[in-house]
Amino acid sequence: MAKWVYMFSEGNANMRELLGGKGANLAEMSNIGLPVPQGFTITTEACTQYYEDGRKINDEIMAQAMEGVKKMEELNGKKFGDLDNPLLVSVRSGARASMPGMMDTILNLGLNDEVVEAMIKGNPDPKFERFVYDSYRRFIQMFSDVVMEVGKKYFEQLIDKMKEEKGVKFDVELDAQDLKKLAEQFKAEYKKQLGEDFPSDPVEQLKLAIEAVFRSWDNPRANVYRRDNDIPYSWGTAVNVMPMVFGNLNDNSGTGVAFTRDPATGEKKLMGEFLTNAQGEDVVAGVRTPMPISQMEEKFPEAYSDFIKVCHTLEDHYHDMQDMEFTVENGKLYMLQCRNGKRTAHAALKIACDLVDEGMKTEEEAVAMIDPRNLDTLLHPQFDTAALKAATPLGKGLGASPGAACGKVVFTAEDSVEWAAKGEKVILVRLETSPEDITGMKSAEGILTVRGGMTSHAAVVARGMGECCVSGCGDIIMDEENKKFTLAGKTFHEGDFISIDGTTGNIYEGIIKTVDAQIAGEFGRIMGWADKFRKLKVRTNADTPTDAKKARELGAQGIGLCRTEHMFFDEDRIAAFREMICSDTVEDREKALDKILPYQQSDFEQLFEVMEGDPVTIRFLDPPLHEFVPNTEEEIKKLADAQGKTVEDIKAIISGLKEFNPMMGHRGCRLAVTYPEIAAMQTKAVIRAAIAVSKKHTEWEIVPEIMIPLVCDIKELKFVKKVVVETADEEIKAAGSNLKYEVGTMIEIPRAALTADDIAKEADFFCFGTNDLTQMTYGFSRDDAGKFLDAYYDQKIFENDPFAKLDQTGVGKLMDTALKLGRPVNPKLHAGICGEHGGDPSSVEFCHKIGLDYVSCSPFRVPIARLAAAQAAIAESRQ
Repeated sequence: MAKWVYMFSEGNANMRELLGGKGANLAEMSNIGLPVPQGFTITTEACTQYYEDGRKINDEIMAQAMEGVKKMEELNGKKFGDLDNPLLVSVRSGARASMPGMMDTILNLGLNDEVVEAMIKGNPDPKFERFVYDSYRRFIQMFSDVVMEVGKKYFEQLIDKMKEEKGVKFDVELDAQDLKKLAEQFKAEYKKQLGEDFPSDPVEQLKLAIEAVFRSWDNPRANVYRRDNDIPYSWGTAVNVMPMVFGNLNDNSGTGVAFTRDPATGEKKLMGEFLTNAQGEDVVAGVRTPMPISQMEEKFPEAYSDFIKVCHTLEDHYHDMQDMEFTVENGKLYMLQCRNGKRTAHAALKIACDLVDEGMKTEEEAVAMIDPRNLDTLLHPQFDTAALKAATPLGKGLGASPGAACGKVVFTAEDSVEWAAKGEKVILVRLETSPEDITGMKSAEGILTVRGGMTSHAAVVARGMGECCVSGCGDIIMDEENKKFTLAGKTFHEGDFISIDGTTGNIYEGIIKTVDAQIAGEFGRIMGWADKFRKLKVRTNADTPTDAKKARELGAQGIGLCRTEHMFFDEDRIAAFREMICSDTVEDREKALDKILPYQQSDFEQLFEVMEGDPVTIRFLDPPLHEFVPNTEEEIKKLADAQGKTVEDIKAIISGLKEFNPMMGHRGCRLAVTYPEIAAMQTKAVIRAAIAVSKKHTEWEIVPEIMIPLVCDIKELKFVKKVVVETADEEIKAAGSNLKYEVGTMIEIPRAALTADDIAKEADFFCFGTNDLTQMTYGFSRDDAGKFLDAYYDQKIFENDPFAKLDQTGVGKLMDTALKLGRPVNPKLHAGICGEHGGDPSSVEFCHKIGLDYVSCSPFRVPIARLAAAQAAIAESRQ
């Protein structure tokens, strides 16, 4: 019989795949003697089984769960559903990878009217009565929201109404009778929404709660989070059931969340928050803004000193910064969770370096522990210091996630998505964020919340996304209904500009100037280590000297793709290029191209200058000609006059260039086959530029790499290569130079990959253009696929966008095949990748595995690729 349930005493930290992160860590904490309430974990395999059984929990799983309850009763000396000494439990999700706020938790399960009454009877203290009703109303609210999917808002409105009637500001100020009344109102609301009574049988409550956790693995926000963080759907989530400990028992109890180091800066100091007389959810949901953890020492000196010991134990044990949830019940400390904490990119680098300096990690382990995608945020713009000095902050919240953000105010996640889709930069302003806001948070430049601390949902998720966030600005007077808020006497409406600083927590009116990020210190150290371990070289995709210079600063070792067509769109050049398109004879075409030649040559000279002898791969003209023709009547008339033709003639030429399927039309090397003079002009420009720069800098060895795009047949490559070689050799001879150059091809058509043994005979190098290769392999147009891919994600046909993350099964097989066919024929063949995939960590790892020589990506992704390449080499060496 399969084992679906493990007691905490039966697991350990290495069982993440089966017990999920939370379950494995609860078991590990139990093993090393920390105070964990003893419960059990239902495995991730049970989650998979639940979906296979048509979203039902089978009898065997449920029977093992009840067996777990029985053992838990024995360990804790209380009984589930008992009136004398009832055992109440919490039910929490816990996937293999941490997904903060994405899935669901239910506390105080096992309460019903009879249990509540019996508990109060056994303890006459009026404060205890208040605690029981507080726990009951919380349970009804959470169970209704999480398990039965009745919205939270109905219950929150009832609480707000009750507070208003009593003239109080906080939930804590409501007394036992108020809470009793609320519990009744909540049950009535439940019945009104669902047409049935609130379930009173604890076993039924438990079964429904376990199902709800499994179900939450497939909720929309979890699906979005998984897609963004490369977490496979097949992993499933585990469920953790453990005895409740009550932070809301009395004023000698409380709950908190803490990090052993600061998750925003990485500084080595305890950082966290604590609420007296509260349950864990209050801290994370940000309903009350909590006090800093240091104040816990005055309130609970004993529990605090125990907690400090636990922090040291956990960090020494896991060798990483820990994020912990704990509760104090009647002055005694209980640990409810620990995990490697989510952190900002800046903190990740500092912590990794500090751990090496403290002797806890090797350089190799430090490189392996940083998520490459996080580095992106280090390179984001910061506010200009002078502009900040000149501005006066209107208000201040907590700097929950660093960065600089300016944009128009929006009040809902939906508006954020909608406005961002139209190209607007927005700041999402909310009372507090909840997990269903995730898509809106992603679309916004930054997030500002009225409630919540450094460990609230908004803060944790923003840090994980690398997005700027200011939380808990209590001075804001919020009016969500009418989409406006007031701060420092000034009212902001939807669409007004504000700027927020996620480092200081300051909020400013209007737009503040930003500047490029400065990178140094730990970034340089980690990158230095990464470069020691990696085997793949990293180049950049750059068409301008500015881009190339930036990429070199970030560690690029050459240009893997220079798209020459971007150079044709300047005012002076486009006119000449349009003349070429509209010419009737080869002579006229050559005359027009001669006008462009000096411009192209100067472009290439500047690139060779910036790259100082590092390789530069120049792709010849790729897009179809219709992309260059004029659109407006005025431009058409101008072209007609210049050509001595009528407007009608020009319009006829333009309509003749229109294609049904331009992506598969007259483009790439097909243009060079029809108009060899284009390839000849581009060759002259490249070779002349290389000769000129080589003369100036004799110490550099410049070897231009000329790349022919969209080849599908060796005869095609031979034809274009002949034009290139004849032109180049003539130029080199005329200049009396001994310049070397290479001619290679892009592999972006499946046929080219499948006949790579032929093509390699004529090519000095291959470069995989995976944007087109993905498009041609799937038969998707990348410009239109967005319209239907969402349905593919919903139906679990795809887990992510094949244009963002390389499809290793299909497209990857073509790449692997091309290398295996090409290299034996041409042992000198070097190969790289230059699609967008060159900066995606999982794609970089694949490129390492199949033995590419380099990856090429946009300038700001160069550090990501360097780190990902190092991690791929480290992972391989550990196998």
